[in-house]
Amino acid sequence: MGRRWIDHPSWEIVEDASVAADRDIGHLLLDASLEELTETRNAQLATFTFSLLILDAVERLGIEPTRVAGHSVGEYTALAASGALGFEDSIRVVSERGEAMQAAADAQPGVMSVVVGCDSDTVDVACRLADGEVWLANFNSAEETVIAGESASVERAASIALDLGARKVTPVAVGGAFHTPFMAPARNRLRKILSTTTFHDVDIPVVANVDARIHSSPDDWQLLLSAQLCSPIRWRQSIMRLGGLDPGVDSEHLFVELGPGDALCTMVRHTLPSVSALAVSEPADLDRLVDAVSGNSALHEYAVGHQGELLYVSERIVISPAAGVFEPAENVDLAAGTSIEVGTLLGTVSGTEVRSQFAGQLKGHLAHPGERVQTGQPIAWLHAS
Repeated sequence: MGRRWIDHPSWEIVEDASVAADRDIGHLLLDASLEELTETRNAQLATFTFSLLILDAVERLGIEPTRVAGHSVGEYTALAASGALGFEDSIRVVSERGEAMQAAADAQPGVMSVVVGCDSDTVDVACRLADGEVWLANFNSAEETVIAGESASVERAASIALDLGARKVTPVAVGGAFHTPFMAPARNRLRKILSTTTFHDVDIPVVANVDARIHSSPDDWQLLLSAQLCSPIRWRQSIMRLGGLDPGVDSEHLFVELGPGDALCTMVRHTLPSVSALAVSEPADLDRLVDAVSGNSALHEYAVGHQGELLYVSERIVISPAAGVFEPAENVDLAAGTSIEVGTLLGTVSGTEVRSQFAGQLKGHLAHPGERVQTGQPIAWLHAS
C-alpha cells in the first residue's frame, strides 16, 4: 500500500516513524506479506503510519479538518490530526498498543465477522441466543455490524443472524477478537504507557469511539483509549454526531477518509446518504480532494474567510525555518495576549530555533506541541505593534 507514495515528500513520515518505533515500517508498507501484515503488532503500526503519511500530504496542500474521528486504531490518527497527540507520543503508544493486543490475542484466540443486511439490535439478539463468548464489536453502519469472540460462538451467532434475516456474514482477516472482553489483558499495558503520554487541548471537535460524543479536554483521553480496547466501536453513531454538528446543511458536508482503502466512506454513505465522502489512499486522490474542496461552496467560503484573516497589514505570521517536530519554548509565556519582541524564542523544530522576526501581541499558536511541521509552515500568529 505504500509503493505509490515512496517518491512523495511525505514519505519522510515513514522514516521518522521507523526511528520513533525502532521498527522498519517501510518494509511493512512495501514488502510485507498478507500473513505478516495480519499480525496485530504489524497491522496497527502500518495502518497508523500510512494514515499519518496521507495526513501530512493533505496538510501540505493547505487543507485541514474541521472535525475528526477515527475507527479503532484510526482514533489515534484523529487525535494526531487534531493536535491532541504529538507525533512521537502517538507512534510510541500505537506501537505498544499493537504489542499488547497481540499478546492478548495469542493468549485468548478469537475471530471477527461482519454481519450485513440487518440492524444491530437483531445482531445483538443473535449473539445472546448463541449463548457463548461472542459480542458486538463494531457498529459500522445501519446495515453492517461486526461480531467477535471465540470461534465456535461467532459461528453460532452468524448462523442465527442469517436465520433472523441477515443477508450475509463474512469473516474479517484480523488477528484477534478486538473490542471485546478478550482484550482485557492488554489494558494494563496500554494504561501504563497512556499514563506517561501528554495530551493537548484541541480547537476542533474529536468524536470518541466509546461514546460517540465530542471530547476536547486532554484529561478525557487516557480513560477513553483504555476503555476502547474492550468496548464496541460506535462508528455509525460517530458519523451521525459529526454530520449533526451543523443541522440542516448535511448536503454541504465533505467526509474525507485518510488511509488504506475506502471502507469508511462506504459506511458514511450508508449512514448519511446526503453527504459527500471521498477516500484519499493514493497520491492521485490528492487532486480529487482539491477539486472536491474547491467545488464545495461552503468549504470554499470557510477556507477563503480564514485565509483572509491573515492578510490584514497589522497581522504577522511566524513560520518554521525547518522540517521536524515543533516544541514550544519552556521558559517563555506564550499565552494569547503576551507581548513578543523581535528575536523572542517561540520554540524549536527538531532542535532548530524558531524566533519571531516581528514585535507585537501573540494571538495564538498555529502549531501544537509535538506536531510535525514542514519548512515554511505557520507556527504563531501576531498582531504587529
